[in-house]
Amino acid sequence: AESLATLLELQGHEVRTAFDGPSGLATACECRPDVIVCDIGMPGMDGYEVARRVRQTADLAAVRLVALTGYGTDEDRQRSREAGFDAHVVKPVDPTSLAALLPRGGR
Repeated sequence: AESLATLLELQGHEVRTAFDGPSGLATACECRPDVIVCDIGMPGMDGYEVARRVRQTADLAAVRLVALTGYGTDEDRQRSREAGFDAHVVKPVDPTSLAALLPRGGR
């Protein structure tokens, strides 16, 4: 998470980092980001539940949700779509591929 945050900051993005589902959701509610890059396998609340809750939160309804995960089967991709993710990227991520999913000059 920290390495990815540094990479995104070097690309000009404003980044907030959380290390578990509840903290990630709280952080998103506080700063209302343009994009949330979220792991699936997190403590406290998995990424699927985070995505569902983000989609139920009016202030976050338009946020772009990107799953960044080690889970890469077709079933995993389907589950992430059903939870509300817009994109599903499997680790290790190619920085160029991830950058293509983010707005230029975004927060």
